[in-house]
Amino acid sequence: MQCHQFDTAKLLGKHAAQQAISSIQAVLKIRSSAHIILATGASQFEMLAHLIQAEGIDWSRVVAFHLDEYLNLASSHPASFRKYLKDRFVDQLPTLGAFHYIRGDAPDPVLECKRVGAILQQHPIDVAMIGIGENGHLAFNDPPADVVTEEPYIVVELDQACRKQQLGEGWFPDLASVPTHAISMSMQQILKSTQLIVSVPDARKAVAVQQAVEGPLTPHCPASFLQQHSNCMLYLDNYSASLLS
Repeated sequence: MQCHQFDTAKLLGKHAAQQAISSIQAVLKIRSSAHIILATGASQFEMLAHLIQAEGIDWSRVVAFHLDEYLNLASSHPASFRKYLKDRFVDQLPTLGAFHYIRGDAPDPVLECKRVGAILQQHPIDVAMIGIGENGHLAFNDPPADVVTEEPYIVVELDQACRKQQLGEGWFPDLASVPTHAISMSMQQILKSTQLIVSVPDARKAVAVQQAVEGPLTPHCPASFLQQHSNCMLYLDNYSASLLS
């Protein structure tokens, strides 16, 4: 794991995006298509804003997936991750090759996991742009996370800390409105990505960052498993890095 620290979240996002752009370009030099994962949430605002301005990427050769989506939430809901990525990424790149959305409001979430998982299996991920939750989660793999399943996508129950984070970031009017379940990319699937670019700004993530970087491997801090990845780059600001020794 390589840690990069910047003074502000804006600088963090800029440099994380520059690395992602460089990595995508490198893949497209040797293959006909590049496969990426995008995360959502406040931590990704700056990174995505810079990514969509990239020059020198033939987006028609890029296939994208996202990490997770709430169950029983329409794609038109302000907190929907499909809406988040459609507004901030997909609609900004009209030549994008493909974006495979998770349909959180599908009638059968287990079948939806299998559907999008089958597509993902045909597109091994080159670059995953992700974050870390306040409770140390990766995607919606809340502690204690299932770190062994090989299923690409799984149905998960969101813990109280995760739901409070979504409320605190302003996505919902009250805690009762925050869904209790979601579809999430699994831990093992995330870690199969060739490269992980992890953007984590803000003081509220400092404890999770410290546990992820310096703590033991434990399902109680899912992000600690990033330590095992051979090509993981962690982008921090002074606040999120404040507890690192």
